[in-house]
Amino acid sequence: MSSVTLPSPAKINLFLHITGRRDNGYHDLQTVFQLLDFGDTLTFTPNNSGQINLSPQIEGVLAEDNLIVRAARLLQQKTAGTRGCDIVLNKVLPMGAGLGGGSSNAATALVGLNTLWECGLSLTELADAGCELGADVPVFVHGNSAFAEGIGELLTPMEIPEQWYLVITPECQVSTGEIFSHPQLTRNSSPIKIRALSGEQYRNDCQSVVEKLYPAVKEALDWLGDYNSPLMTGTGASVFSGFENQTEAQQALDKVPNHWNAFIARGANSSSLHRQMGKLFTGAWPSG
Repeated sequence: MSSVTLPSPAKINLFLHITGRRDNGYHDLQTVFQLLDFGDTLTFTPNNSGQINLSPQIEGVLAEDNLIVRAARLLQQKTAGTRGCDIVLNKVLPMGAGLGGGSSNAATALVGLNTLWECGLSLTELADAGCELGADVPVFVHGNSAFAEGIGELLTPMEIPEQWYLVITPECQVSTGEIFSHPQLTRNSSPIKIRALSGEQYRNDCQSVVEKLYPAVKEALDWLGDYNSPLMTGTGASVFSGFENQTEAQQALDKVPNHWNAFIARGANSSSLHRQMGKLFTGAWPSG
């Protein structure tokens, strides 16, 4: 296979509770990651030069800082690999939106190149490596919607009703660092047990701070208020609302003001990346 195109799906946080802050500045949290059947795609063409070539370049992001390039080079380092790859990114997800786009891109690079380069690492080993790139990378590597604890790396796979979601991203990029360092951020939510999860408990502890600092996010949430109970995902800027079927979600999407980026997608308990890998590399990739 000379080249292969793999999906890099989005996620939303069905809730986000912050339960503490560690001495190193990281926050303990609880959340549910809901994977979506919507996202970017990456096309990989392995080469023997050892070089990692990514195109197109993302404006304002140096190649060596891009999570895709960093993931590929990390895999080379972990396995003493000498092969390289030409990678083409089809970017659909907005940046700085709380949809996990960069983390998902990194995970797709790790999973895809691990197989294409015949590195032989397990998903657990890839997820552990992914933690060096970002706390959200492991959930995309493992490829299941999940209840998460710790800084987001302690995952328990979950079966979630695969409803449809309308996701809106207003015209702003929220700084995660700014939100997690804000003095008004709630950091003492009481931990909840996975068996006691209820939609009535779902809230995002970052949302009130973001609404104050980024009025465009509050505007989008207010607009979505006519549809179920909208929430912000991650530290924003994207917000979402759930629907029972595609028709209802599409009808709401048709009414979204043109100045917002918006899409509908179905929730997925199994990642589109894993499903595609299973089709392309049956028995030849570490699906367990």
